Amino acid sequence: MDASSYLAPRQVALDILMACLDRGQPLDDVLGQHTGFPKLDPRDRAFVRMLLATTVRRLGEIDGVLGTLIDRPIGDDATVALQSLRLGAAQLLFLATPPHAAVDTAVRLVEQAKLPHLKGLVNAVLRRIAREGVALLGDRDAATLNAPAWLWQSWVDAYGEETARAIAAAHLVEAPLDITPRGNAESWAQQLEAEILPTGTLRRAAGGYIADLPGFAEGAWWVQDAAATIPVRLMGDIAGKRIADLCAAPGGKTMQLCAGLAAVTAVDVSARRMVRLGENLTRSGLSAELVTSDVSKWKTSDKFDVVLLDAPCSGTGTLRRHPDIAWLKSDEDVARLTLTQDRLLLRALELLEPGGMLIYAVCSLQADEGPERIESLLARRPLLKRIPVQPEELPGLVEAITLAGDVRTLPSMWPERGGLDGFYVARLST
Repeated sequence: MDASSYLAPRQVALDILMACLDRGQPLDDVLGQHTGFPKLDPRDRAFVRMLLATTVRRLGEIDGVLGTLIDRPIGDDATVALQSLRLGAAQLLFLATPPHAAVDTAVRLVEQAKLPHLKGLVNAVLRRIAREGVALLGDRDAATLNAPAWLWQSWVDAYGEETARAIAAAHLVEAPLDITPRGNAESWAQQLEAEILPTGTLRRAAGGYIADLPGFAEGAWWVQDAAATIPVRLMGDIAGKRIADLCAAPGGKTMQLCAGLAAVTAVDVSARRMVRLGENLTRSGLSAELVTSDVSKWKTSDKFDVVLLDAPCSGTGTLRRHPDIAWLKSDEDVARLTLTQDRLLLRALELLEPGGMLIYAVCSLQADEGPERIESLLARRPLLKRIPVQPEELPGLVEAITLAGDVRTLPSMWPERGGLDGFYVARLST
C-alpha cells in the first residue's frame, strides 16, 4: 500500500475530528455529511469510525500523555497539529497501528496544512509514544480522565464513586449491536447469530454493514438499544390504543408502537429526521401519522390513551455509542434542557385522555433530567399518580427498578452481556 493510501482515511478522520472538537458538531452528523467518507473503501471507512471513536473515548488519557510530552502550548491557529497528534496517539496507544503509518501520516497531515514549523514537534512526540507505548499511560485514572470534571462529579453525586467508575469503564467498550425484531425472535436470532436478551432484544457483536444483514431490507427488524425498548414495553398491551409519540425521531419507539398495533401519531420538530422515520416505516410495512412540528406549538384537538415523551436531553446515557457527547455538552446544557423537559411534560399532560398513561423517558444519566423532573411535576400536580414498575415487567433487569418504582438503567448493568444505554423512565397516570 502506498503512502497516499494510508493518508486518505486519516485526512477524512482529521477533518471530522476538527469539525467535532473544534466546532462542536456531533460526530455522527459530520460523518454523514463528509463528502470524502463514502468514497473510501469499506475497510478504510471502518478504520475511520474506529479511529474517531477511540480518540474521543480516550481523549482524556490521550491529552494527559500529550501534556507530559509537550512543553509549550499549540496555538489556536494550529489545531490541525493538535488533532493530528491526538489521532496519532490513539493509533499508537490503543489501536496497535504500526508506528510508521501513525507517525508519518500525522506529519504529512501537518505538512499539508502548511504548518511546517510544527512537523518536528509532531514527529518527535509521536516517535516517543511509539518507543515508550502504553508505559506512558502509567497508572493514570482512566475513569476520571475520560469524562469532563462536571460530568464525573455528577455521576459520583448521583450513584456513588464505585458505580460512577463502573459507568465510566463501560463507556470505554464499543457497544454491541442491538436489534428489535417485529416478530419471531427465535428465528431472527438464529439468522443474525444473535443472543436473545431477557427483555426480548436481539444482540450481536458490533461490526459489519447493517444493511447487508438478513431481514434489514424487508424491515423485519430495526436497530435499537435494549434500554430504549423499555418505555414501550411498560405500556403493556397497546393494540388499538391511540398513542402520541412526542419527539419521536429517529423512530425506534414509533416502530415498536406500530408493530404493537397501536394507532400512532408521531411528532418531531426535525423535518430531516421525520423523513428518515417515514422511510423506516415504509421499509417495515408499518404506518403512523407523522407530524413535523415543535411539540409545544403543535395544534391539535386530539386526546390520547397514552402519551410517550422521549424528551430532548443531554444524551449522556448513550456515551458508549456517542462518546463525543461528553465533550460537546456541559452542565449549562443540562440546566437549559431541564426547562424544556418541564415544559414538554405539561404539554404531554394536555394531550392525555382522563385516566390516560404518560411515559416519560430520557437517555440521560443526569439526575436533573430524570427523577428530579418527575418529582417536580408530581409536586405541582398532586392528582397525578405514579404507576410503579413491577419486577415481572422488566425480566433480567430488576436492579434497574428504583425505590420509587421508576426505571434507571446504567451502562454498567449487564456487564457480561456488553452493557446497555443509560435511560430513565417514569410511568404516570392522570
